Amino acid sequence: MMSQEYDNLQQHENQYQIAIDFDGVIYKNSKGYHDGTVYDEPIEGALDAIKLFYDKGYSIVIFTGKVKPDRPSPNEKTMIQLVEEWLEKYGVRQYIKEVTSEKPRALIYIDDKGYRFTDWPSTLDFFTKEFNF
Repeated sequence: MMSQEYDNLQQHENQYQIAIDFDGVIYKNSKGYHDGTVYDEPIEGALDAIKLFYDKGYSIVIFTGKVKPDRPSPNEKTMIQLVEEWLEKYGVRQYIKEVTSEKPRALIYIDDKGYRFTDWPSTLDFFTKEFNF
């Protein structure tokens, strides 16, 4: 891919791609890692939101630590395959561009553990208040 093509791709993804965390945002993950399976049901409203974003013309990338290459799978399938099977089971696989463990380029990240950075003094103040830093 040439430099200009890459720049165009990056610009497009930064404007028309939404990155959504899987665990705790789409998928309940009520028992944590548990036995490595993808065992839980969707969080209320998650599947409708995915469809809405797609219908509005956004590409959707799911990012999750669940599919990191070093995470053991409970069977012969990869963790990406298990997450994709879950998405298929709940009827939203066709709306998802990619499932990854990497942080993708995106217009916005929807994550249950995110913090909206504005500046370092505010960030350190937040840590002091929230975590007795």
